[in-house]
Amino acid sequence: MTVTPTNPDQPTKRRHIILCGFMGTGKSTVGRLIGLKLKLPFVDTDALIEARQGQAISAIFAQKGEAFFRSLEHQLCQEIALWEPTVIATGGGMVIDPRNRDLLAGAGLLVCLDASPGLIAARLRGQSHRPLLAAPDPKQRIAELLSARAAVYGAITLHVNTNRQSPDRIAAQIIELWNQSA
Repeated sequence: MTVTPTNPDQPTKRRHIILCGFMGTGKSTVGRLIGLKLKLPFVDTDALIEARQGQAISAIFAQKGEAFFRSLEHQLCQEIALWEPTVIATGGGMVIDPRNRDLLAGAGLLVCLDASPGLIAARLRGQSHRPLLAAPDPKQRIAELLSARAAVYGAITLHVNTNRQSPDRIAAQIIELWNQSA
């Protein structure tokens, strides 16, 4: 996965579209669609971290801990401002760190995708690569994490609810927001 840095002496006309929110809200699916529609590169920050570390996020958590993973996320947030305009899907916890929220909001249009706990649980059913959901009752764990992150996600200015909407419709809404912000 290659990301092209911008020339810092030449500011870009358009900025990034950055999708945040809880896992299973559709960030990667919608982000890929937006990238295709706008002919912009798409980057999933979790996939980029996995590629750079040579191991899955679950292995990073298990071997080096969550704090190490969060430090990798922060380093990546610092890098993002130097990239050419890109559609970016962040990991669900990336915006927990207020420094990351500030960096991302300054780098582009930051949109939080929302979904109900039940829908998130249905979307994530059977996925064993989610270290934060390694619990006897994943649906309960989702509700706990959403509650714990409510203030963090609430601090994001723009929200799009992904319940009962197709990825194409969600992508269109975000592109409209991006066009309005230009």
